[in-house]
Amino acid sequence: MKRSEPMSESYYYILLCLAKGATHGYGIMQMTEKLSGGDVTIGSGTMYGATVNMIKKGWIREVMSAEGGPERRRLYVLTDEGRSALRAEISRLRRMLENAEEV
Repeated sequence: MKRSEPMSESYYYILLCLAKGATHGYGIMQMTEKLSGGDVTIGSGTMYGATVNMIKKGWIREVMSAEGGPERRRLYVLTDEGRSALRAEISRLRRMLENAEEV
């Protein structure tokens, strides 16, 4: 089994939010704060950089919302590769917790 590299909190929460369905950057930022109980906040600069990098990795893709007019938003969608990366990170985190419980 290939060893996965640790994922940043921002990447983890972005992928976790997108596992619930397509959403826009601001929605991801809000959902991250809610899921983490306010412990993790993703600023717009971090959000932009992370989404650009994750698109390059093939973890997410960008689509336009179905809403017409000037209010059309960029939405992000989790790809199969992104879902696999998220699963690998969750497994890595579980192993770490199991190790801590053994100590």
